[in-house]
Amino acid sequence: MTSERPVVLVIEDEPQIRKFLRASLDAQGFSVEQAESGEQGLVMAANRRPEAIVLDLGLPDLDGVEVIRRLREWSRVPIIVLSARAQEDDKIRALDAGADDYVVKPFAVGELLARLRVALRHAATADGTGAPASIEAGELKIDLGARRISVSGKEVHLTPTEYRLLAELAKHAGKVLTQRYLLKEVWGPGYVERPHYLRIYMANLRRKLEADPAQPRRLLTETGVGYRFNLE
Repeated sequence: MTSERPVVLVIEDEPQIRKFLRASLDAQGFSVEQAESGEQGLVMAANRRPEAIVLDLGLPDLDGVEVIRRLREWSRVPIIVLSARAQEDDKIRALDAGADDYVVKPFAVGELLARLRVALRHAATADGTGAPASIEAGELKIDLGARRISVSGKEVHLTPTEYRLLAELAKHAGKVLTQRYLLKEVWGPGYVERPHYLRIYMANLRRKLEADPAQPRRLLTETGVGYRFNLE
């Protein structure tokens, strides 16, 4: 984010939603650009270089997932999907294509703005490799450089696998990571059909890092899709 009003590109074909998003984002200090189709959105993304994109999947010319794939060929801009498609398969396709988050219509504008702020903050603190050197979320501190985890100043011991899983989530803080992605990155390609591994290790991490493992604040489940590290 720059010192000027950060630019958010809204790619949405419904005029009423575009109008509502423009008013809501403008009131929160964003400068809003708008596109009515996928092709127009791709051109505007290249020319305007927005700080974030809010994208509908049901566009008149291109499927939104194709728009995400084409954007990811050259850009790491945060992409928040805003779609009426609520099926798990639709969410997984969009996230696997490279979306950072997924909000289902009808939506609460407060939730959309919160997720947008998290995505922008993560993008702003990332280094040249795309990963932040350290992350602080309330009482939890993750020092990726030193591979050190602490809660309220007290160091917490993690197993190597627990650390790899937490680090992968933390490096993509605010972004929903699918089960298949996490299994492939943490355990390897041969483990993508073993979601029980994730359930076991996420339970271990919550027990070690969350004040109330039954009501986690940082390590959140996106039901049927994957997990998200919450900075808020």
